[in-house]
Amino acid sequence: MQNNKKLIRNIAIGLAVVILIIVGYRLLRGGKIASETLIEVPVKRGPFIGEVYSTGQLQAENSTFIEVPKELSSRNINIFEIQVTDLVDEGTVVQEGDFVASLDHSAIEEMITAGEDELKKALQALEDARIDTNINMSNLRDGLLNARVEVEEKKLVLEQSVYESPAVKRQAALDLERAEQNLLQLQRNYELKQRQAVNSVERAREEVRRDQETLRDIENLFEALDIVAPKQGMVIYSYDRLGTKIKVGSTVSRWAPRIAELPDLSSMISKTFINEIDISKVKVGQKVKVGVDAFPDKVFDGDVITVANIGQTLPNGDTKVFEVNIKLFGSDKDLRPAMTTSNVITINSLEDALYLPLEAVFKTDSSRFVYTYNPGLTRQI
Repeated sequence: MQNNKKLIRNIAIGLAVVILIIVGYRLLRGGKIASETLIEVPVKRGPFIGEVYSTGQLQAENSTFIEVPKELSSRNINIFEIQVTDLVDEGTVVQEGDFVASLDHSAIEEMITAGEDELKKALQALEDARIDTNINMSNLRDGLLNARVEVEEKKLVLEQSVYESPAVKRQAALDLERAEQNLLQLQRNYELKQRQAVNSVERAREEVRRDQETLRDIENLFEALDIVAPKQGMVIYSYDRLGTKIKVGSTVSRWAPRIAELPDLSSMISKTFINEIDISKVKVGQKVKVGVDAFPDKVFDGDVITVANIGQTLPNGDTKVFEVNIKLFGSDKDLRPAMTTSNVITINSLEDALYLPLEAVFKTDSSRFVYTYNPGLTRQI
């Protein structure tokens, strides 16, 4: 900036008039130039303001967001996305508890029917497990009782064989031993089957609990499909993953939950995008004049409050741009989110400077220069 300023001062000292060549400039023929190819512009002196221009869109600095019901995030509900079936008109001013949107009830009704069927099956399985357990354990108890009786009988036979031959007594002892081993085996088997039966019934009971919980979550979601306003405000609909504004027929999900917002209209910002050529000139804190296309007579003061560090390519575009947010001072009841703005960012300001149109400045790979014009002659500076 200082080098350019000195250059312009030199031009002014020479009392020259700068020329702009608009259709390819032709250099002097014998020290002269065809005047019909030139446009003369004077160097001016006075205050100079460097500005960056951009268009943007109004949005509230703070908003309360309206999203899909939290019940949709339940681990028991396997829904990837759900359709919006009804909406109030955008711009509607709602009170806390007023209806805002409705999601597809039919999809959840089908889930409720399926959940009820699963619960019935689980309850029947639990009842079957209980009945089977009772029958099996009853049979095992009978077998265990018979084995105990047999042991007592073999003991009695052994006692009565005291006067019998050694072979008879040995046989009686072996019979008692086999009866006791059989009883021990039946006791172990009974305990094992008892644990298995308890586990079987508990698994069936746990399945019932899961199905009951799932059905309860689905029913709670069904009740929450009619979405109401959490507070007073004006309804502004959000954008889906593809950048399309939410409308009837749009789909939302737990991963893209936002449906609408209730903006705080007392504090507005202008969201704009600056191309990569100019972004290095834009800094937080710079002053901005913000115009709103809907109200041509109104101009608002503002400040740059954020400048993105990472660029992006907007849909249907191939130029890298950086998001810049500008906070408007004060408030105006006429301002609404999504209104188009014209932003003039002041990047520098000089109280006393020499200046001329940018089109009058030429450049090569290593330098910049202008042409000074005296009648019939030009000189490169």
